[in-house]
Amino acid sequence: MRFSNYLRGGLVLVAAAAATPALADDAAPAGPTAPPPAITINGTAAIVSDYRFRGVSQTDKNFAVQGSITVTHKSGFYASIWASSVHGYVTAAGDYLHGTTAGQASVEMDLIGGYKKTFSGTTFDIGLLYYVYPKTKLAGDPTSSDFAEPYFDVSHTFGPLTAKATVNYAFKQKPLALNQVGPKKDNVYLAGDFTLAVPKTPVSLTAHIAHSFGPSWLATDATGKKGYTDWNLGATYTWKALTFGISYVDTDARFLTPSGKNASSSGAVGSITASF
Repeated sequence: MRFSNYLRGGLVLVAAAAATPALADDAAPAGPTAPPPAITINGTAAIVSDYRFRGVSQTDKNFAVQGSITVTHKSGFYASIWASSVHGYVTAAGDYLHGTTAGQASVEMDLIGGYKKTFSGTTFDIGLLYYVYPKTKLAGDPTSSDFAEPYFDVSHTFGPLTAKATVNYAFKQKPLALNQVGPKKDNVYLAGDFTLAVPKTPVSLTAHIAHSFGPSWLATDATGKKGYTDWNLGATYTWKALTFGISYVDTDARFLTPSGKNASSSGAVGSITASF
């Protein structure tokens, strides 16, 4: 609809110019198009019915508030901060020694820096992601929660379909050790994502499948499995600066939260995201 309005307006201007050549000759020539800014800043604010990290609920299957700010340079380098409310069980820190809620996680912050560039329709993205859980390190608490994870992904668009492959590697770090003792652990996460933009509509269909190799603080089941698979199917609808989403999420893992819920069981997740 908007494109049609712009196109129709353009045709009217062309017709007017053709009908009045003298005025067109007297008009000042249009100046050069302004170059894109060297730095752009974008942000999002969202409400989700359940914050799922790699298929596992971080909010005991309750609502979460999320937001992000990204600064991008025209060279392709970018830096971003993303944050979400979480439940205290997502880290080992907090009440590990004290038996209270003091020091339990309430916020997850992801600090991200990377480089993204497109060559012949294929986009490459490489960077480092650092997970931070503020105010969870109490005096005398031997546990660790914050950890780093380099990542790399490549995507390509085939008409309305975009396919992306991602690998994240969390090198050996104490927070990945399930019992927080003994040798440090590492983790590899491989994912495939697909987005289909339905032509002539504001609707997109999404699909995701991934596998986590190695220990995970929240997704090792009672049988001692050292990895798990997560997947989801979803759809989004964009209206102006708002995006409405719904997805069905599932895993083959098992993690019981302190309230007795299985945080890694299947469920529907809804979201409303505002972009600015």
